[in-house]
Amino acid sequence: MIRLAKCFTKAAPGLIVIAGLGNPGGKYSNSKHNIGFITVDQLAERHGIRISKLKNKALIGEGKIAGKKVMLVKPQTYMNESGRSVRDIVNYYNVDMQNLYVIYDDVDLPMGSLRIRKQGSAGSHNGMKNIIYLLGKDDFPRFRIGIGADHERIPLRDYVLSGFDKEDLHDIRNAVIRCVDAIETALSDGLEAAMLKYNINTKKPEDE
Repeated sequence: MIRLAKCFTKAAPGLIVIAGLGNPGGKYSNSKHNIGFITVDQLAERHGIRISKLKNKALIGEGKIAGKKVMLVKPQTYMNESGRSVRDIVNYYNVDMQNLYVIYDDVDLPMGSLRIRKQGSAGSHNGMKNIIYLLGKDDFPRFRIGIGADHERIPLRDYVLSGFDKEDLHDIRNAVIRCVDAIETALSDGLEAAMLKYNINTKKPEDE
């Protein structure tokens, strides 16, 4: 008996989906919560990929990085429902979990830091919680960029939706560049190589 679900999938062997999380609209474009969008845009600019096609509730762009076919994804569902878009793309293209990279902000990491993990919980991030809930899996790579957090002075929601302070811009720009470099390394040399280099090495690009 033919399974109907197969009729609505498009095989794309080896496709790497790189999803940066954020909120759509100019109001949020430079907010801390949009660091995923910002990083994907930087990756697209570096590799001449245009993110302009609206599909599966996301803006997407397709191209090649390090010889690998990639799809850059910016979900347009708002942060807390990021999983709706990511799930649709994963299901439609039959994407392996190890080929789903998710980039997002993390209030539990120091401002401007970068941590890469193969799998794990969502922590306090609602967008990741929604992705894991709708996929029913958490065994996919994630690239977390630290945005710090002043929980005592500013409510968390207000903090993540606010822009970066002037004194943080240097560190956050470097973090974005390092995250793009790390993704390139993961694509060319594997995730382990990226983790070894970028989870430990804290030097800024200009220091290398």
